[in-house]
Amino acid sequence: MENHKSHAGRISEKDMHADHHKHMVSDYKKRFIVSTILTIPILLLSPIIQNFLKLENILRFTGDSYVLFALSSAVFFYGGWPFLKGIYNELKAKQPGMMTLIALAIVVAYIYSSAVVFGLSGMVFFWELATLIDVMLLGHWIEMKSVAGASRALEELAKLMPSHAHRIKQEGKIEDVAIEELVTGDKILVKPGEKYPADGIIIEGQTSVDESMLTGESNPVSKASGVKVIGGSINGEGSVTVEVTNTGKKSFLSGVIQLVKETQSSKSRTQDIANRASFWLTIIAISAGVITLIVWLVIINKDFVFALERAVTVMVITCPHALGLAVPLVVAVSTAIAAKNGLLIRNRAAFERARNINAIIFDKTGTLTKGEFGVTDTVIFDKEIEKEELLEFAASIESKSEHPIAKAIARSTEKKYEVKDFKAITGKGAEAEVNGKNIKVVSPGYLRENNIKFESTQIKDINPAGKTVVFVLIDGILKGAIALADIIREESKEAVKKLKEMNIKPMMLTGDNRDVARWVAEKIGIEEYFAEVLPQDKASKIKEVQSKGLIVAMTGDGVNDAPALAQADVGIAIGAGTDVAIETADIILVRSNPLDAVSILGLSRATYRKMLQNLGWATGYNIIAIPLAAGVLYSLGILLSPAVGAALMSLSTIIVAINARFLRVVK
Repeated sequence: MENHKSHAGRISEKDMHADHHKHMVSDYKKRFIVSTILTIPILLLSPIIQNFLKLENILRFTGDSYVLFALSSAVFFYGGWPFLKGIYNELKAKQPGMMTLIALAIVVAYIYSSAVVFGLSGMVFFWELATLIDVMLLGHWIEMKSVAGASRALEELAKLMPSHAHRIKQEGKIEDVAIEELVTGDKILVKPGEKYPADGIIIEGQTSVDESMLTGESNPVSKASGVKVIGGSINGEGSVTVEVTNTGKKSFLSGVIQLVKETQSSKSRTQDIANRASFWLTIIAISAGVITLIVWLVIINKDFVFALERAVTVMVITCPHALGLAVPLVVAVSTAIAAKNGLLIRNRAAFERARNINAIIFDKTGTLTKGEFGVTDTVIFDKEIEKEELLEFAASIESKSEHPIAKAIARSTEKKYEVKDFKAITGKGAEAEVNGKNIKVVSPGYLRENNIKFESTQIKDINPAGKTVVFVLIDGILKGAIALADIIREESKEAVKKLKEMNIKPMMLTGDNRDVARWVAEKIGIEEYFAEVLPQDKASKIKEVQSKGLIVAMTGDGVNDAPALAQADVGIAIGAGTDVAIETADIILVRSNPLDAVSILGLSRATYRKMLQNLGWATGYNIIAIPLAAGVLYSLGILLSPAVGAALMSLSTIIVAINARFLRVVK
């Protein structure tokens, strides 16, 4: 019941937030359309436009100034309301910003123009007021749509969960229940093509699962009894029975959504810098506006209308809208992209630090390797038999054994023969009759006990690598050997290569002996590694590397990796690992793929570049625009009107938004 309430509360809160955001987008759109329609007659009734179009005699009539005032008032109060409301909120919070500038500009323009309509000598510029509001509303509308688009991946995640599940009762009957009613320990049936309603473990059946929306892995993953499944993933061709392990807030999907929400709402160091810059730009804008007014009015002796227009233009052009958007939008986009690709950011500050990483230390087992035995070499002593046939004989006999080495050999080939009279040779291997032949798969100890000798340079080359070697005898004659080791992930070599291209030094940390460590390191191209490291000493090795002046990331998946993950400048946990490792890490890789470590470091660098580009554009733009708006080049006939200033400012905002959307994860 508690799960049900928390789930319902979470859904309603999410829906309310989404509805509010959609309402804001719709509101800006509606205000923009209405204001733009009203602006057309405002332009036609404005004396300066009539003079420009030579339509004074056609469009002027008695009381036209009052009609112009009425239409402009409608645009001011309806279209300008978000900015009038915004200045109140900003001044109340003692944080004057973009809304303050826009509101100040339109209020000054409206009050002055209204005064002219009702008797004050001067020139109205209601048309500039209206076009300023139109352009700023358009900029806000586009901006809001961009922000909404940045979080779309998160919304897609939230839609993944089905509404119902097929729960299996104790008597074997199946009932359809809402997923809120599921509890840990429930057994559910998942049919082909259906979504998994909760996290769980398959207890019966075999299938493939599409986890692409959760992990970014495009290929379906094979699943059988005893294997975990994630709620929200899509079942493949087989019906399976699943025992529920996590529901509600504890589920994998809820964890992903919560992580993304927290990261999107968290402020980064770069964002703090942007916020401070935005505040000072506001002060500069107001000061520049006042100075511009005084200079043109008092020193140069221009009329008040001209001086006021310059001041208004300066305050519009200096609006820190793009600056305020520069970092938050990049943060939202990068977090959504990361989540969609199975890269979960728990600590935004650490993610930003990742751009400076110049050394990354990988735990070997389970990270660079699969953490399971596999056949690496097949050696033939007798040319009468092929490698494939030797492996098939061995796999046939080992398919009857539960030993990890036996299972690895059995998995190495699909073709197997019928096995008769299987017997285990205690501590030494196994034997059986296969295809009418006596087959033995035995350890080196069995050969020594039975004084069976062999000469092979290949075996001599295998031994220093620390691999496990078993021998195959057919009818008492030694025919070959099979070497096994922890399987190196196919992606490890590519990951190491890409890290070197990024000028990041890859290192390896393992508790295995030096022979094994050297073999793995040489296979994937790592020059520096630490072998025979005890779990309690892993954090010390991180410190040792840091003492050389390197900024270090650590990638691991086990309980014994947690202290090292915490010690590193950036801790990266493989998502398939333990909860302890995941809780200690700054970044979680949902897939056990070392290439994802490369992706997250690349994304960190790309995100920072986008932030700098946006900040540079927002501030650099103002350095050029403010003098032009103030009228520095007036003698050359170059002047920016408030409407043009607003258009350029909105263009700056749109460019910042588009630039953020071009952010991509490095694959």
